[in-house]
Amino acid sequence: MRLTQDPIQVLLIFAKEDKQSDGFWWACNKAGYRCNIARTPESALECFLDKHHEIIIIDHRNHRHFDAEATCRSAGQEEASVLPLLHAGFNRRFLENNSIIACYNELIQIEYGEVRSQFKLRACNSVFTALEHCHEAIEITSEDHIIQYVNPAFEQMMGYQKGELIGKELTELPKSDRNHADLLDTINTCIKRGKEWQGVYYARRKSGDNIQQHVKITPVTGQGGSIFKKPNSFPFNAATSLQNHRYSSIARIHSMTIEAPITKVINIINSAQENSPVTVAEALDRVLEILQTTELYSPQLGTKDDDPHTCDLVGGLMTDGLKKMSGNEYVFSKNMNQSQSVPVTITDAPPCIAHLLDNEESWDFNIFELETVTNKRPLVYLGLKIFSRFGVCEFLSCSEATLRTWFQVIEANYHSSNSYHNSTHAADVLHATAFFLGKDRVKGSLDHLDQVAALIAATVHDVDHPGRTNSFLCNASSELAVLYNDTAVLESHHTALAFQLTTKENKCNIFKNLNRNHYRTLRQAIIDMVLATEMTKHFEHVNKFVNSIIKPMSSDESNSNNFPDNQTLIKRMMIKCADVANPCRPLELCIEWAGRISEEYFVQTDEEKKQGLPVVMPVFDRNTCSIPKSQISFIDYFIMDMFDAWDAFAYLPGLMQHLANNYKHWKKLDESKSRSLRLPSENNLGS
Repeated sequence: MRLTQDPIQVLLIFAKEDKQSDGFWWACNKAGYRCNIARTPESALECFLDKHHEIIIIDHRNHRHFDAEATCRSAGQEEASVLPLLHAGFNRRFLENNSIIACYNELIQIEYGEVRSQFKLRACNSVFTALEHCHEAIEITSEDHIIQYVNPAFEQMMGYQKGELIGKELTELPKSDRNHADLLDTINTCIKRGKEWQGVYYARRKSGDNIQQHVKITPVTGQGGSIFKKPNSFPFNAATSLQNHRYSSIARIHSMTIEAPITKVINIINSAQENSPVTVAEALDRVLEILQTTELYSPQLGTKDDDPHTCDLVGGLMTDGLKKMSGNEYVFSKNMNQSQSVPVTITDAPPCIAHLLDNEESWDFNIFELETVTNKRPLVYLGLKIFSRFGVCEFLSCSEATLRTWFQVIEANYHSSNSYHNSTHAADVLHATAFFLGKDRVKGSLDHLDQVAALIAATVHDVDHPGRTNSFLCNASSELAVLYNDTAVLESHHTALAFQLTTKENKCNIFKNLNRNHYRTLRQAIIDMVLATEMTKHFEHVNKFVNSIIKPMSSDESNSNNFPDNQTLIKRMMIKCADVANPCRPLELCIEWAGRISEEYFVQTDEEKKQGLPVVMPVFDRNTCSIPKSQISFIDYFIMDMFDAWDAFAYLPGLMQHLANNYKHWKKLDESKSRSLRLPSENNLGS
């Protein structure tokens, strides 16, 4: 049993200071114990009732000052529950010896001989109380197969009363004949190695009915640290004892009634260990340990703890930790600002806009120039152009007028007051998504529905973004955080609102002519992609993509990318890369995006301090932040590996070159101790 115990507390009750009290004082200091000294019975009682010391040493050499037995009795009368603690010290005699080493050895013997034993006994009482109230069925046996304990859940499941089981040998109980013939061998092999076994096992109730259980058999380490072999709860020939090893007890925990795939995997590995060399068996043990963790695809984040920028990015982006949005009403077409007319079709766009859109298929397309000439409404114009190129209206069987109105509604619900999460960011992500869809391997892996879903998901993926992170919303107990249970708050809101806006009015409902099956499939794909932009699952998505798509590519030329599961992984990876592609844009665009996201984080930090909320990304303080360091950390931790994998699939040499150039730019600034976007000599350059 692993227990956590605070440092031992010692109370010295000496009427006056002498060499003996000094000896114990310095011995406590040497042992790392906390020590108090009391001079009178009254102060001793008061101190003990406050601290509840584990060891109490009373000077019994001279009765003139106080009676040691009376002191103990008074504490017992005051608080009955302290008697077991007092016995740990008072039932032991120590002959006068003021040597610090002698006092130290005495204290150590008391700790290991009595204090720890009593601590474990009290802990065992708590454990058995927990077992009595546990909903899982638990059975504990001795090394000679005798049932020592069953909890009420076990009685209820098996139909026996506790008195019918305690003291009985397991072999006396009826067995089910539905278990596989080799199951016992598999279990015994696992038990030999001192490992847990878990899997499906059929047991027989008292009524004679068979019950399928998920069983975990856990060996318990015997006294002295050796592992004892216990032939579990199954028929066993005593002649096959295994090198004098046996288990002192075994716990069978029954819970699930359906075998999970991971359980099958674990049992296969256990079987593979039987005839494996020791080195292979040990490696497989490590595999089993990893498989039984909860986050198989997420890395251990502690390795970056020495980098505050990385810690803040991880804490701010990968945890769910809004202010209440006031005046944040959703805008429908009838309320939209019509100060600038939108063309009936993209061919009617003003010449300055049409000229810019001629270059929209290029990765180096300047979205900020489009933002300027459209008066911060780039999404409608770029969206109409891209959707036309991919035949979205034809797939949806909707008119271009309906599509135009839909774009207007969606763009009106992006917050132009946000420095980063506005409709320009949405247009940028849409542009990147369209660019990726044009790459041969991506195009060959996805059908038309997938392409349409990806373009729509990119368009709506941050609609109504408040310019605050999920962590901020959760810390502020915003309405959205409460609504979505602090889980993927923004991403859930973006998708839900997008469908609400789309279907609220017929004139902007681009889905109105789809049949039910097509709509459900399209809707699910859109939701899945938008939720994939949530950063808490970043490493899970990237690692699944690498393991399921990239690694098989090097050994298998068959096109498995068209399998539905693989198509889903590709779409998730595509929108994730499109969402954070800023470091892969040309340098001037990259710098502008870095400035915008930093400003948005600065505003959040200012508001957190103003409202007294936890500051989730302390490095983003506008007075002290190093933008180059934050960009370097973001690229190192989130971007580099993801785009290496995406490049291996989609072949994007131009993007990777931009990424390398931009990384050098931030490194150069960092090395020069600059905290800004550019060196002072470059401030007159760029946009």
